[in-house]
Amino acid sequence: MLRSAAIALVLMSGAALPAVAADEARTLQIIVSTDSQRLTVYDGDMIVATSKVSTGKPGHDTPTGIFSVLEKRKYHESNIYSAAPMPWMQRLTWSGIALHESNSVPSYPASHGCVRMPAEFARTLYRMTSRGVHVIINDTAVAPQPVSHPALFSPLAEEPPRELLSDVPLRPSASHGAAGEVQVAMAMPSSPVTATPPGNTDKSANPAKGGKAPQAAADSEPAPLRILITRRDQRDTVRDVQDMLTELGFDAGAADGIMGTTTRSALAGFKRWKALPAKGPQLTPDLLSALYASSGRTPPPAGQILVRQGFEDILSEPVAFKEPEKALGTHFLSVIGIDRDKGDAQWRGLSLPNDLSDADRKRLGITQAALEGPNALTAVLDRISIPEDVRMKISTTMSTGTSLTITDTGTGHETTTGTDFITLTHRGPRA
Repeated sequence: MLRSAAIALVLMSGAALPAVAADEARTLQIIVSTDSQRLTVYDGDMIVATSKVSTGKPGHDTPTGIFSVLEKRKYHESNIYSAAPMPWMQRLTWSGIALHESNSVPSYPASHGCVRMPAEFARTLYRMTSRGVHVIINDTAVAPQPVSHPALFSPLAEEPPRELLSDVPLRPSASHGAAGEVQVAMAMPSSPVTATPPGNTDKSANPAKGGKAPQAAADSEPAPLRILITRRDQRDTVRDVQDMLTELGFDAGAADGIMGTTTRSALAGFKRWKALPAKGPQLTPDLLSALYASSGRTPPPAGQILVRQGFEDILSEPVAFKEPEKALGTHFLSVIGIDRDKGDAQWRGLSLPNDLSDADRKRLGITQAALEGPNALTAVLDRISIPEDVRMKISTTMSTGTSLTITDTGTGHETTTGTDFITLTHRGPRA
């Protein structure tokens, strides 16, 4: 009753609730609307805090998409914008976007890309969150909704192991081909902080700086999984081509997904061997078919599933989905509760606008737009087929706070060492 009364007070006053315990932070989700200049904090299904904010002004637009808190500092100064103070800073990208306190929070976009918050709210939000808490930034307001679907992961009714047993190295997708530079509001640190599992307090965010190693959340449940389902793109195909050419005796160089001189020379040799046309596009359907057949491989499915835990790669496997020519859209889901006795997970999800350029669609082989509307998330889950062994590995390791992002555009250039999967839905300045 007290909690309900506090929530009612939040909705009336716009103030924030007192700080929550660290292990509860894994169910928090922050949603920012650039149109309304409002920030809303959800704890599972409940709104627990709201505030006005000020996002990026024209020419310094705040990027929209799916982020998480990467680093927290009680005080930070920008060395790009005249050492501007940024108290209670919560970093969202290593390129410089963050939530932070400001003494100037008008009811319109006014920042250099960050999300400005009033002082009292910024301080309280800082105390509520931990590294790994998700932040959704969108033009319009969105809210998580209950989602139930057989394609979603459920826990096994037993104590999960601490580590996901996989020896498959992660092969990240190429950076977004048409991505422009994101306007930054603060400098990248000299080196990202040491990754620690989400769900820990600020004091334990970086043990190297004197904080204690995380224990409470880790003792009860493993760190939440971050799962990304996306489509393979041309760079993934080039990596396969390089691997196969080298296996067949044509030195294609490192399998880096880049069509360099060494790879082109190896392809030319393979074409001569198979009497394929020497001129024209490098990777034609006939060439790929001959290459897969010669190497004894089966062509991979259109998609891939990538998993991180504690900001580190732990799994990469192929995933099939129906109608690969149709866009997947962009969707985010998270687990707000788990019942291991019943093997049940409570998923909440939302969909974001699918902003794909013509170049994106051509590069990814997309000829049909994604379904929009209230049935979009269910429709895309209907199309996805996950191998049973992959499903088992995730089911035995997932915990409260596990998230799933579905998107067409891969990991993107903001997903790097020491981040969760970052998905940008808007890239570059808007008019």
